[in-house]
Amino acid sequence: MDTGTSLLLLAAGGAGGVINALAGGATLITFPAMLAAGLPAVIANASNAVAISPGHLIAALADRGKLPPPTRRTVSFVAVSTVAGAIGAGGLLLLPERLFVLPVPALIAFATLLFAFAPQIQAWTVGHQTAALPSTGASSAVLGLACVYGGFFGAGLGVILTAVLSITEPSDIRAIKALKNLLATCVSLAATLIFIAQGAVRWPETLVMLLGAMVGGYAGGYLIRILPARIVRQFVIASGALMTAVYAGRYWF
Repeated sequence: MDTGTSLLLLAAGGAGGVINALAGGATLITFPAMLAAGLPAVIANASNAVAISPGHLIAALADRGKLPPPTRRTVSFVAVSTVAGAIGAGGLLLLPERLFVLPVPALIAFATLLFAFAPQIQAWTVGHQTAALPSTGASSAVLGLACVYGGFFGAGLGVILTAVLSITEPSDIRAIKALKNLLATCVSLAATLIFIAQGAVRWPETLVMLLGAMVGGYAGGYLIRILPARIVRQFVIASGALMTAVYAGRYWF
């Protein structure tokens, strides 16, 4: 790995850390950076997942007072999220590289749209909390599908989980966010363990990006006081749209 690549990954990790602290959506910056560094798409996705995984855990611990008690339903959700995340990660590694690159532009576009419309999605789900799924089995099935996607790709998972939990778990939005962070941590942990065990992580690139993400996350705690989240959101959306076009041109045409 040359100096230019190291600086690219460090900068992308730093930007991703700041973005996650202010608005979320780091994957839309960090995953394309891994691809730009020359990593194969599957390895880039796995390495990116490991590099940014601490963010979910830090967010969960930051508001642990709002985490739900370990009821049977909560424990079942944790188990489903962990298993589904592992299934998604396993599916990614079983998929031939040539088949994974085909949906990459669509996945980036999907994640960008989720991020762009996250405020509207969350407002809608909060307004429809009375439509909760009464059955733990039905709730777990919906949650499981979201977490399989999270283990497979992961971008936009927080938005999806917030929407799902707002419907399945009528509660105050802060409690929903806390549970979302816990379940996202389970998905991330399961996926990263699978990726590491199967040797799908390129450690030099991952560690450089991880360092940048940690510095960026720390800096984001200060920047959130002075940098409007709206500007960060616009930057992430524009970057996601650009990356969709770039990788559509690379893989589809």
